[in-house]
Amino acid sequence: MGLLSGKVALITGAARGIGKSIALKYAKEGADIAFTDLVIDENAENTKKEIESYGVRVLAIASNAASFEEAHAAVEKVHSEMGRIDILVNNAGITKDGLILRMSEGQWDAVINVNLKSAFNFIHAVTPIMVRQKSGSIINMSSVVGVHGNAGQANYSASKAGMIGLAKSVAAELGSRGIRANAVAPGFIVTDMTDKLPEEVKKQWAECIPLRRGGTPEDIANVCLFLASDMSGYVTGQVISVCGGMEM
Repeated sequence: MGLLSGKVALITGAARGIGKSIALKYAKEGADIAFTDLVIDENAENTKKEIESYGVRVLAIASNAASFEEAHAAVEKVHSEMGRIDILVNNAGITKDGLILRMSEGQWDAVINVNLKSAFNFIHAVTPIMVRQKSGSIINMSSVVGVHGNAGQANYSASKAGMIGLAKSVAAELGSRGIRANAVAPGFIVTDMTDKLPEEVKKQWAECIPLRRGGTPEDIANVCLFLASDMSGYVTGQVISVCGGMEM
């Protein structure tokens, strides 16, 4: 019996990267998995097969998380086919970096819609289900830049700060219904995207981190497992930084 046996988890933007690591970690612990991505391409199908290797049920859903209607349709599909939703991980996210003076309205809107509005869309859709169940764990993927800001990332930082405020508000509203909401704030995580950075930049990052290394997607997945499981049954409204001590 795994830590999440009998539970159903819905993870947005989970065909690759951190979202995929969370999905695999949950599946290994016995959860049935539903995950969304903008399109279900070969990459998403491969992720689906990897999750299925743990012997759990899997749904891969093409959904634009920034669309209120598509988010609700995705949640309805998961609930209809899997019978319940115990865990929601709002992981979908993009970056469109630029200095504020040069940032276009389109860059701002795209990041806010995908990173923050998507979380509202899915929380709005799963809340009635979790209220009826009298239980649920909602996890918002924030970032350390949502805590302290970052030059050149006004849109991304604002969206990630919003994820913290949203989690705390939902925790206050739904705690009496047995629903918990928390935020995870990753620091510098080694992914395909960060692998493309110049070695000098990665070295500078490492020097700012007390543990002297970047984090891994599994480091994030481990914290998300704790927040999804009954081990964190008395934890809600919190922000857990997973940054190697970079944010203290």
